[in-house]
Amino acid sequence: MYPFLRMIKVMALARRQPPLGLFDTHVSQLRCWPWDLDPWVELNNGRTLTLYDLGRLPLSRRTGIERLLRERRWGLTVAGSSTRYRRRVTVFMPLTMHTRCVGWDARFVYMEQSLWNGEECTSHVLIRSAIVSKAGIVPPREMALAMGAPAESPPLPDWVQAWTQAEATRPWPPGR
Repeated sequence: MYPFLRMIKVMALARRQPPLGLFDTHVSQLRCWPWDLDPWVELNNGRTLTLYDLGRLPLSRRTGIERLLRERRWGLTVAGSSTRYRRRVTVFMPLTMHTRCVGWDARFVYMEQSLWNGEECTSHVLIRSAIVSKAGIVPPREMALAMGAPAESPPLPDWVQAWTQAEATRPWPPGR
């Protein structure tokens, strides 16, 4: 089940935190609970992605993206992700999450997130999100301009560009 109580908590905290610029990093604290575990008694890989939602949602509130989406009746949906898992996360382990926007291209906004246990990074994800309306995908430059930012994104990091190029070669729909 989706962690609605955790979501309410992180959004309430975000309401009381100072605003962030579009490219600033939102830092949040979490804990791995027993219901986050898989049969191997570590943080479930699917739950990890759900926990990353709990970083992107408050980031959207603190940067003003949430307000803009509501005003324009736009949505924000995950259109792709690439995750690296590097360290086990076990029950009751405290975690620090870092979430930030790295930029956009003609169709998607790219966000980088990482989970840390002390000085050790446990996982890292690149999320590609689409801003959507009833008419379809909204170019991210429209979001940027509405927020008072330049229409053009800063250059995406090389590793993000390489991922987007690799994704463009992937067949869709996939073979059966």
